[in-house]
Amino acid sequence: MTTTASKLMTFEEWLTYEDGSDTRYELDRGVLVEMGQARGQHGDIMEFLNDQFKAEISKMGYPWLSKMGSQVAVRVPQVGRRDTSRVPDVVVLPTEQWEAMADREAVIDLSEPAPPLVVEVVSTGTEITDHRKKRAEYNIVGIPCYVLVDWSNVNQNKKPVDKRVTVLTLVEGLYDEEVYREDQIVFIPTFPNLKLTANQIIRAKL
Repeated sequence: MTTTASKLMTFEEWLTYEDGSDTRYELDRGVLVEMGQARGQHGDIMEFLNDQFKAEISKMGYPWLSKMGSQVAVRVPQVGRRDTSRVPDVVVLPTEQWEAMADREAVIDLSEPAPPLVVEVVSTGTEITDHRKKRAEYNIVGIPCYVLVDWSNVNQNKKPVDKRVTVLTLVEGLYDEEVYREDQIVFIPTFPNLKLTANQIIRAKL
């Protein structure tokens, strides 16, 4: 992600912001942050998990939908009067909530129920944002389950990355953390019957 030099922006200004390009932005404490084009494997993981969640939703008859990429944003409470709005890689939300967005911007606002599950596929350079900032923000919002996928070989400093899937589950207001690697089966409480290994998620293949 790249921070865009500009004046501080409100949530309402972010909703209607256009710069004439197809660039997508998150709003981080009033600052526009460019969401760069995802690498191929990043996109594959998003699509793989989205497909797996959709299949599980259909199989179990859950009243939910799974949306990928820039389809749904999540507004975060202000910090020092500065607005934040995140765009997770995958969002699971109630069908009724999605349908209510038909004629407005697809943003889960602060007055609405938190989505049951969000996923962030960690890009090179977004490790701190995804593991620290968003962890705190999604905790405050009350998102019951936050899944992070660290798939890249190296970080922005060219140091080896510990490939893993981290599942954060909200328990009494704080996230409990479970980390899965290689052939360990990843337990996602939102979908307790889904049996995927960390390797399957990271490779985006069954």
